[in-house]
Amino acid sequence: MTADLWRLASAVAVVLGAVVLIVLERFFPYTKGQKFFREGFLNDFVLYTFVQNYVLGIAISYIIEFMDTATGLSRFHLVSEWPVWAQVVFFLVAHDFYIYWFHRLQHRSWRLWRLHEAHHSTTDVDWLSGSRSHSLEILINQTVEFAPVILLGAAPEVAVIKGAIDALWGMYIHANINVHSGPLQYVINGPEMHRWHHAADAEAHNKNFSTKLAVWDWLFGTAYFPKERKPRGYGLDDDNYPSSYIRQHTYAFRSFDK
Repeated sequence: MTADLWRLASAVAVVLGAVVLIVLERFFPYTKGQKFFREGFLNDFVLYTFVQNYVLGIAISYIIEFMDTATGLSRFHLVSEWPVWAQVVFFLVAHDFYIYWFHRLQHRSWRLWRLHEAHHSTTDVDWLSGSRSHSLEILINQTVEFAPVILLGAAPEVAVIKGAIDALWGMYIHANINVHSGPLQYVINGPEMHRWHHAADAEAHNKNFSTKLAVWDWLFGTAYFPKERKPRGYGLDDDNYPSSYIRQHTYAFRSFDK
């Protein structure tokens, strides 16, 4: 399959995945009564999901091209001989390990938290919530994510496949669906644990940092998964947090007070 066909297939998979999650949210909601067109829907869907992702995609491609020109690493084709599935698994696990630790750091560093708090500002966690992330946070994380794919000489379709998996998994772990993964929750992350990461409950703060593999939280002591109750709510403890895309970006650079 050519790279163009992979891109088409990935786009179709993401759209179909979104439709499936939206339907499941209607029929099997975790939080009942949550609206589809909730507060901030257009902000997240239009500006964060489409406009920001498009602009940052171009910017990150130029950054990686500059890095490759400066280092020439891709010409060594360090992973080119691996099967495509092995390349995808390698980059998925390696980046997931990185993002776990960077995510922990974002919650511990008050400077990095200012970039990350936009992601926690929505009071209705659903399939679209994962798209709300400050552009500088995305610029850092996706450069770290995709630069190795290019610089190590991975097959062209690897970045496309990984991008689709990222999008699908991001929608899934934020989805407002009542999932019961059983023992799989100790290995694979899902809505059950990630909703607690967004919870307003004080005891849930700084817990459940994993994205795809929940095993990191269980291994490194940050798992939080009470089974007998639900979060009392979601969002930030900041009544002044703005609702618009531009102001959410500029708010990160307000005067620092720890």
